[in-house]
Amino acid sequence: MTAEPFPPTLREVMLRPWWIGMLAFALLVAAIFAWLGQWQLGRAIDTSPPVPGATEQVRAIDDVVAPGAYLPEPLVGQRVDVSGSFVSGDFLVVSSRFNDGQQGYWVTGQFRTVAAAPTSLAVAVGWTADRAVADAAASTLNADPGGALTLTGRLIADEGPLAPPRGAASTEMTRMSPAALLSWWHGTDELAVYRPYLVADAGEPLVGGLVAIDSPAPDEGSSVNWLNIFYAAEWAIFAGFAFYMWYRLARDAWEKEVEALEEAQAADPA
Repeated sequence: MTAEPFPPTLREVMLRPWWIGMLAFALLVAAIFAWLGQWQLGRAIDTSPPVPGATEQVRAIDDVVAPGAYLPEPLVGQRVDVSGSFVSGDFLVVSSRFNDGQQGYWVTGQFRTVAAAPTSLAVAVGWTADRAVADAAASTLNADPGGALTLTGRLIADEGPLAPPRGAASTEMTRMSPAALLSWWHGTDELAVYRPYLVADAGEPLVGGLVAIDSPAPDEGSSVNWLNIFYAAEWAIFAGFAFYMWYRLARDAWEKEVEALEEAQAADPA
């Protein structure tokens, strides 16, 4: 009388060479995910956050950002000073600008800085709630932009260009974007341009009808980036999921093997 073969245990299946090899692969994948989680966690905590109030200390613009470079996140809102003069004919109006919660318009200009190579900075010089006042102020400044001066203000990151609203004129701008303003400026051959723009303090060239733009100090950011911490937790979950997939596949193979053996025994009782 022949003894019926016993089905293998789950442990026996897991110790087979194939599944040991699959476990080694799962370990490799989990190690990669763990490394990515550690890297993400390292980026989540700023070990050298800016000193509180650092943005309120006026610095030379070239000490903060170079022409064509992006403004680093900790320096958004930094107060700077810059010397140069406005370019005649390049004062333009940007709509959808809010001042103390009231919607209106900015008058902006091309400020040619004092630099060895031609370099320009987009400057928002003043605000008004009336489009006619904004257009009149831009015309006045285009006719007489004034001479050399030093501006002080807050440096803000480019908002990015946006197509004019449907039905609006092709010159209508609703975003403060040096890239968009550049397409309307004069004398731009071989011109270097700062990516951020300057919100000028009250003073020159604040012509009749314009008021100073409200530009408060930026909020002091946290030294912890919670989004990066969330991503780090996701990588840890993925690492655990790699082990779970190995276990689930091995268990499925074991269950199929046991089921096939039981069916064979049922079909041939002898």
